Amino acid sequence: MSNFQEYDGAIAKYHSCLNVKKPPIFSWDFHHEFLQELKNSFLDLDKLNSFAVQNKWDYDNLDLKTRLKEEVIIVTDIKLTIVFASHNIVKMSGYEPGEILGKSPKMFQGKETSLVTSNEIRKAIELQEPFEKTVLNYKKNGERYTCLIKGFPIFNLKGQLSHYIAFEKAA
Repeated sequence: MSNFQEYDGAIAKYHSCLNVKKPPIFSWDFHHEFLQELKNSFLDLDKLNSFAVQNKWDYDNLDLKTRLKEEVIIVTDIKLTIVFASHNIVKMSGYEPGEILGKSPKMFQGKETSLVTSNEIRKAIELQEPFEKTVLNYKKNGERYTCLIKGFPIFNLKGQLSHYIAFEKAA
């Protein structure tokens, strides 16, 4: 008798003791969640790539595909209005991407967010320089979280400032 047959027999015996005719699908929720995350990653990547092509970004070194798996991506225009947020922002902040479009990233700040750090970020943005800072942010429900932000100015193929992109993850 093979190991598979022994295992299959043990499962059948276990289910007959429980009066279960078919094994329950315990993993369906996990499978559905995984598929939804995968679908959202592809949608986000497609949207970002389309956005980059439309705005003629010079973005070869950003590795968006890998970053989408591990980080939240937020894109703002040059006036710092959010124009894109990846779906995984929900896990980090509680906000759906559509809820933050058209708003400023300052919406995540609160009374205990460091003004020194905020000013350092503002200065880097004014100078059109990359930055990496850890910030105390606030979720939709008011709960605090520490966020590592890596921000970069995005230039078009003519070398003109087009957007800013931030890669964020809870620290």
